[in-house]
Amino acid sequence: MDAPLAEQDLKALFLRHARQLQSYLLRKTRDPHLAADLAQESFLRLTEQRNKEPIEHVDAYLYRTAHNLTIDHYRQERRRRTETRPNDDLAGFVADQPGPEESAVDADALARLREIVAELPPRTREIFRLNRLEGLTHAEVARRLEISDSSVQKHLARALAHVMQALEDSR
Repeated sequence: MDAPLAEQDLKALFLRHARQLQSYLLRKTRDPHLAADLAQESFLRLTEQRNKEPIEHVDAYLYRTAHNLTIDHYRQERRRRTETRPNDDLAGFVADQPGPEESAVDADALARLREIVAELPPRTREIFRLNRLEGLTHAEVARRLEISDSSVQKHLARALAHVMQALEDSR
């Protein structure tokens, strides 16, 4: 696929591959919630990459990304389990807060993200907020809103495609 993926193409790709990708990840992780989150992140990475350089084999890219995210997840989990103690000698060298310029850039980016998310339909916006901002898994969002897990995934796919397209358009 040489041309950049359009939003419609991304939605179709998501609907065509989401279940298979999630099943693949479920076999690797044995955790349905983690598999759903990693599948969603794989599609998000695909949307981020889509306009940077052509992706010749989108399916292979998607599965390789999912595989790498799984490895990264378990590496991070291993690091979290390792107890580390802060080095008091280095405490004075690391700034605890960002500088004024970084704060201004972060505030502008956050304001733009809020505008983009506000454009989403109310239900999609709520699902996006619960998953991406409050950190709930797909299953937790589904239980809280009394909807199916696949409905959560579809809403998130639409939300992520909209957010990524709006961010791309604002560059």
